[in-house]
Amino acid sequence: MSQAEIGVIGGSGFYALLESAEERWVDTPYGAPSDVITIGELAGRRVAFLPRHGRRHELPPHGINYRANLWALKSVGCTRVLGPCAVGSLQPEIRPGDLVICDQFVDRTRSRRDTYYDGPIVTHVSMAEPYCPTLRATALAAARAMQWRVHERGTVVVIQGPRFSTAAESRWFRAAGWAVVNMTQYPECALARELEMCYVNISLSTDYDAGVEGDPSVEPVTAQDVMVRFKENTARLRELITRILPLIPAERDCVCATALQHARVG
Repeated sequence: MSQAEIGVIGGSGFYALLESAEERWVDTPYGAPSDVITIGELAGRRVAFLPRHGRRHELPPHGINYRANLWALKSVGCTRVLGPCAVGSLQPEIRPGDLVICDQFVDRTRSRRDTYYDGPIVTHVSMAEPYCPTLRATALAAARAMQWRVHERGTVVVIQGPRFSTAAESRWFRAAGWAVVNMTQYPECALARELEMCYVNISLSTDYDAGVEGDPSVEPVTAQDVMVRFKENTARLRELITRILPLIPAERDCVCATALQHARVG
């Protein structure tokens, strides 16, 4: 059966990537993933694509089986994962349509199944550098080559959803210096690290969250705003991923590849 080396998890409005691909349903010890995985070749690399919310966008952020999704990609051979996602901007300089390749996250979710290691082997994976530095560099290089306005670092605060932030919450996040807000980056990137998979976010700014204080012309975000902005950029995101793939080195020498080496207790 077909195997892949690089996984792509499609975000809101991004439900397909590969043509003439094999569809695989993968059973996991953690239940069903969001949808079938499609496996094929793109830009000379073997790629597995999985829509995060399902192909009909039937899964809300808090209802996604993140453990099953990452396990399924790992089981078909993936060691790298690209995670495009929609985000709300918290800072005026990050405009709708911009990309942010985040280097940190803050978890504000609750009650999500966020680890593979419930015992008896106690495992504490380091997340000081949560996103793969190698994949971040390739994503930045590809975005710049496309002349896409891109911010090379930033913190994403991950909220539980499915509701959007209040104006007070948005002010709090902005005052903390965080760059963007999202509902799916956690525990997705942390679970990838527990499986020693490299992971990078490709965050597309679709809105200004609950608005920009002092600027009444900027309306609070709606779900329709997010989908419209993301769909407007779907073709560009596909091109970006196609450009990233050949830049990814065959060998891994990053922190992700050996994440479990010093994480086990006992």
